[in-house]
Amino acid sequence: MISRVAFYPGSFDPITCGHLDIAERALRLFERLIVGVATSQNKNTLFSQTERVAQVEHAVSQSFPKAGSRLRVVGFESLLIESMRQHEARVIVRGMRAVSDFEFEFQLAGMNRALAPDIETVFLTASEKYHFLSSRFVREIALMGGDIASFVPPCVAVALRKKADSEGKTLRATS
Repeated sequence: MISRVAFYPGSFDPITCGHLDIAERALRLFERLIVGVATSQNKNTLFSQTERVAQVEHAVSQSFPKAGSRLRVVGFESLLIESMRQHEARVIVRGMRAVSDFEFEFQLAGMNRALAPDIETVFLTASEKYHFLSSRFVREIALMGGDIASFVPPCVAVALRKKADSEGKTLRATS
């Protein structure tokens, strides 16, 4: 049975153009895509989950205006598998930038498969122009005053500028 609903989980702190590229490509493969913004006890995020959900919602609505009901953004705090079941998703979409991502993602896929054998993981490799891009790099560049406008949607550049300003930094991103 082919799943028509995929779940693209991440912390999206912040969402980048690379994330949007993976989402766009997943939309071509699946009838519906749910972007799940995770709360993680192990990550010290720059933005709250509420802020990240709002940023992702704005970014996807601007990037994919014709997606309509095919694309949803949700915040989740439970196990990924539990949230997927809530939303009737059967496929996990994960982006991979480099070989260094493979070991972690392979282990994660194995754990998810052990927890839920009926759920599959699909890996999409990052487009060449985004293979270097990570949320962590974007945060660091922004907080040190660098220009991140080409790495993130405009709404995120604005949010990062405000966050950097509130921390006494100057952000040169345009939007």
